[in-house]
Amino acid sequence: MFDTHAHVQDARFDDDRDAVLARAKAAGVERIMTIGTDLADSRQAAAVAAHYGLDYALGIHPHEAKDAPRDVAAAFDELVAQAESPPRAVGEMGLDYYYDHSPRDVQKRVLVAQLRYARERGLPAVFHQRDAFDDFVATLREERAAPLRGVVHCFTGTAEEARVLVGEFGLRLGIGGVVTFKTAEPLREAVVAVGLEHIVLETDCPYLAPVPHRGARNEPAFVAATAARLAELFGTTVDEIVTRTTATARSLFGG
Repeated sequence: MFDTHAHVQDARFDDDRDAVLARAKAAGVERIMTIGTDLADSRQAAAVAAHYGLDYALGIHPHEAKDAPRDVAAAFDELVAQAESPPRAVGEMGLDYYYDHSPRDVQKRVLVAQLRYARERGLPAVFHQRDAFDDFVATLREERAAPLRGVVHCFTGTAEEARVLVGEFGLRLGIGGVVTFKTAEPLREAVVAVGLEHIVLETDCPYLAPVPHRGARNEPAFVAATAARLAELFGTTVDEIVTRTTATARSLFGG
């Protein structure tokens, strides 16, 4: 399995990171992408990735956009130059109107800067979108002079939204623990609507643990519960889910 979106560098793993990653390996998780949410967190993601042999993405979450440097590209280039290995992706970037921790115009500016950086460096984008679908799609339309390549992480939208993201933009959908929740029937309908070939697995750990771990700190090993629920949803085996989602993730992120 490939956990395409985790935050292994998060302080909540400081006391038992080695054990967490050992459990992931035992559960069949072969690759983990650990995701940065601001410059300092991205540096930490790069360091943890280097130490444990993980993949990482550098990015500025929309919550943190208010503190982003004016020249995002220069700041990213400096971070990459200091890292032991290059990033596999840029993000997570996007728009979040649920909390509005950063002004919406600033969120858009920082999203566009990161999307252009990803495109110029030939890297896929890791998108975050919450309660901002119309503006998010409008921004993608404005910026698709060249093909888009990326994933909308923690997708929890409708079948119609899924079809737009996959059909119009060719994006992949990151599916995590929410798909196991009792109340997530619209998400399950969306997943079936676009098909298994457009899906990658993720945890977003330490957040959003799947059933039967809901309420606990999430960790990469728990991606197995999401794979099992998807196998039920598609009427196939867990092995088939793992094989196909891993192939899609590798096609997107390389390796």
